[in-house]
Amino acid sequence: MMHDDHVDDHATPAEPVLVTLSTPARRSLVAGLLRPAGSTPDPVDIDIPDADLAAFLAGIAHADHGFVARTTSGPRAVAIVAGTVAALCGEDIPTALTTPDLTFLKSLKPPAIEATRTVLLGIETPAEADVAAALRVLET
Repeated sequence: MMHDDHVDDHATPAEPVLVTLSTPARRSLVAGLLRPAGSTPDPVDIDIPDADLAAFLAGIAHADHGFVARTTSGPRAVAIVAGTVAALCGEDIPTALTTPDLTFLKSLKPPAIEATRTVLLGIETPAEADVAAALRVLET
């Protein structure tokens, strides 16, 4: 064995490798979701007929950007969360809008919550207390 081929057992350890860690997935569908009225340049009015809202959700679920919803209704805020999840899962959006499956929504895993919140960026409302109270049914 030549001297250059010799492995030095007393060599200095290699430098540590730096690894970038991603942000942990969200664990709540509703934490930080509410925004005050007027805080978003172009919120989407979700107080529209269900058929129109379902068509919008079917399209936005496959877009490369999300949206901020606008409503004054607590039940409609819950519906937009359910409809967004349904759109992402390929489920029946109109049914999700009218009868949200609360048990299913509360059982979503962090990656599904993160996917939902990537599409539904926020809910803008002048009725923050009412909408917040309605959204509490989605807290685990």
